[in-house]
Amino acid sequence: MSYYNGKDILPKDLIDAIQVYFDGGYIYIPRKADNKKLWGEANGSRQRFSERNAEIFAKYKAGVSVSNLSEQYFLSVKTIYSIISEMKKLC
Repeated sequence: MSYYNGKDILPKDLIDAIQVYFDGGYIYIPRKADNKKLWGEANGSRQRFSERNAEIFAKYKAGVSVSNLSEQYFLSVKTIYSIISEMKKLC
């Protein structure tokens, strides 16, 4: 989230109208429902985790143990089992 000075991006009439209700301080203006993004979409995290999880599942199917995967990816055994379970649902 970025902060902008209202006078740099909003028309003066709109600033005057807002100041009737709120004079000074910070206001959060939420995105329109149509413009909302899911977690990780904006910075690519969602894609990276999806690729990592697919890689973990492929290694698991190839015979790599859950404890070994846990050590390789620095994740708990429980997390590895969760990833495997979710990937099985997708297949």
